[in-house]
Amino acid sequence: MRWRLSAGILPALVLALVLLLRFGPVAAQETPIIGYNAIHHPVVARHGMVVSADGIASRVGLEILRAGGNAVDAAVAVGFALAVTVPRAGNIGGGGFMLVYLAKEKRTVAIDYREMAPAAAGRDMFLDAAGNVDGRRSRFTHLASGVPGTVAGLLHALDRYGTMSRRQVMAPAIRLAREGFAIGFGLADSLKRAQQRLSRDADARAIFFKPDGGLYDYGETLVQRDLAATLSRIADQGAPGFYGGETARMIAAEMKAGGGLITTADLAAYRAVERQPVRGTFHGYEVVAMPPPSSGGVHIIEMLNILEGYRLRELGHNSARTIHLMAEAMKHAYADRSEYLGDPDFYTVPVARLTARDYAATIRASIDPERARPSTDIAPGRLAVYESPQTTHFSLMDRFGNAVSNTYTLNFSYGSGYVVKGAGFLLNNEMDDFSAKPGVPNAFGLLGNKANAIAPGKRPLSSMTPTLIFRDGKPVVVTGSPGGGRIINAVLQVALNVMAFDMNIAAAVAVPRIHHQWLPDVLWVEPGISPDTVRLLQSMGHHPRYSRSIGRTHSVAHDKNGFYGAADPRMPGALAIGY
Repeated sequence: MRWRLSAGILPALVLALVLLLRFGPVAAQETPIIGYNAIHHPVVARHGMVVSADGIASRVGLEILRAGGNAVDAAVAVGFALAVTVPRAGNIGGGGFMLVYLAKEKRTVAIDYREMAPAAAGRDMFLDAAGNVDGRRSRFTHLASGVPGTVAGLLHALDRYGTMSRRQVMAPAIRLAREGFAIGFGLADSLKRAQQRLSRDADARAIFFKPDGGLYDYGETLVQRDLAATLSRIADQGAPGFYGGETARMIAAEMKAGGGLITTADLAAYRAVERQPVRGTFHGYEVVAMPPPSSGGVHIIEMLNILEGYRLRELGHNSARTIHLMAEAMKHAYADRSEYLGDPDFYTVPVARLTARDYAATIRASIDPERARPSTDIAPGRLAVYESPQTTHFSLMDRFGNAVSNTYTLNFSYGSGYVVKGAGFLLNNEMDDFSAKPGVPNAFGLLGNKANAIAPGKRPLSSMTPTLIFRDGKPVVVTGSPGGGRIINAVLQVALNVMAFDMNIAAAVAVPRIHHQWLPDVLWVEPGISPDTVRLLQSMGHHPRYSRSIGRTHSVAHDKNGFYGAADPRMPGALAIGY
């Protein structure tokens, strides 16, 4: 589907982009500035910056920074606030990944709080009596839920690297849930789209719709008292307030009533873990990203290694030749993803080999600079499972030099569609991110393999790719994105726009993107890619199709003049805010 722009708007947008690319960001200012998208210019501040998918949550983060908190304090506050204001993706019932740069220690920490399979989970749990995959069972039942990791992950970060108390950072989220907030356009629209599915669960229906079953309108107030009580227990008791006690009993009771597997023992056993980030270099920058069970970091480095061998800037940003080379690199990375990536606690992932420069050189030698190679000729095998684009990402930097990049999700929009009775939050359906059966496509035509097979205590493979970019040892870009399987390529292109094409962060986020995931052999392009370029790509053997949106890369940049925030214009209601 193509976006349609009026004759008056299009020249203005073109001019805005030309000015961005030519002159860069505006001068730093002392007074607070906020912005809703990156199409005009980046938001500029001297002391700190928060960028998230929701304006209310971004303001919560700024409130914490102004009160003296660091980037971790603010990130935890934003994470809990999004669980209230963006229920389709923000969550305490899901999981994700966080990268934290600690300026004083000059160290980056990767926090893995991905969901885990319950102890009673088994490899064939989503197969019917005939051995066929039952997609409904793996997506829209209580069986679809893994043990949630968000609460453990956010509190792990706060306890070890924050400076404020739980009560301080969670107070805004508790207030928003208890007193309510004005519904924005994005939430109103998403509830309308999800009405039929959410209405199947009485508890979800009672929270997200009016007593008569009607929709909330834009500007009306949404109150979530049960969620406020759950958040208060976490604030008072810490992780035991969620993974034990009353909340844990509610989760276990919901599972028992709905035929799910999560028990109080599963909840008590959950732990967030710290892992070593993956690292690479590109044109004098250092790129630090999330390691497995994220597939994103490994393949960001792999693709950058491949592409560093080309003179992309001379070829031109989003020229047919540049897009061709990016697409060929993407094919190889996604083919490798299908075969080699999984939970490192269960499967040996060859990270060093996949991110090695000699491996990239071998791949580069196989790429024809004039002709697309059919995906079926690159590698036989299996593609990793689908992830919903309904994930959310936020980026922060503070005046102390710390940075946080966080991506978390319920998987599908509103997860499984079931709310924990009495606790007020939605259950994830992350078990669908495992491979239900090797060699069998899921509902989206994608295949999985045994490296990502279901096993008790295992974390499903993910594309979430929180990323930091350094120059001269200091963080200069914080980025990441929702978008399911498209996340990796969206983040790649923001990184390339900064490092290869010398764009400021607003332009790097706003310009059109492309996506290729090996199979199916389709090159997705956003509107804004020249029709002439699309025709040239077709003549080179690619199969382009238009896609409305490829990721939503909320990002922060930093230099000697201050902080620059860019909320992706693809996301209505997103906000960059600093002071």
